[in-house]
Amino acid sequence: MMVSFTPCCARPDALFRRLGWLLLWIGLAVAGHALAAERSEIRQAAIQAAPQGYVLDADIDIVLNPTLEDALSKGISLPFLLELELTRPRSWWFAEDIAEPVRKLRIYYHLLLRRYIVESGYATQTAATLAEALALLGRVNDWQVLERGVLKPGQHYEGRLRLRLDTAQLPKPLSIGAVTSDKWELATSWFEWSFEAPAPAKPSPPSP
Repeated sequence: MMVSFTPCCARPDALFRRLGWLLLWIGLAVAGHALAAERSEIRQAAIQAAPQGYVLDADIDIVLNPTLEDALSKGISLPFLLELELTRPRSWWFAEDIAEPVRKLRIYYHLLLRRYIVESGYATQTAATLAEALALLGRVNDWQVLERGVLKPGQHYEGRLRLRLDTAQLPKPLSIGAVTSDKWELATSWFEWSFEAPAPAKPSPPSP
């Protein structure tokens, strides 16, 4: 009577293949996480009621590539645009456009003061390090985007927000080169969220 045996290497081969796929998946996940950590992104955004209307608060992580960091260190100003789109969804038709405000931002390194200058709207702040300057640039507080009465309390609205480098405002030789070079590109993905319009804030009482 003859007895047949299955080669003992079949199971180890299958195990090694599975292990190989697992290691590949882990490697891709780690690489993807590292790549995401190197990108600028909007962490959060919210519309708040204020006495004068409605304001936007947001937190943005801004990451500069080596080309942009080198440009800053040489005193080149980097202009940015913070773009907001507000709409009201409608089930029976296209969404209603409410507003599309844009805020200009700027960061540069003052060679004489040896400090970074951050301009946001009408406010100007300084920082000793690039990390501190980018944190200031990415912190949006009380940006008035709408006047009182534009939003209807209790209704649902949708917002989209992004930050991008305004290459058109770079010095001419750089703006021309930026058209064909991804080294001069910086833009977050659109951050999208839905919210219910808050009740208007009460105006501040007049000073005595």
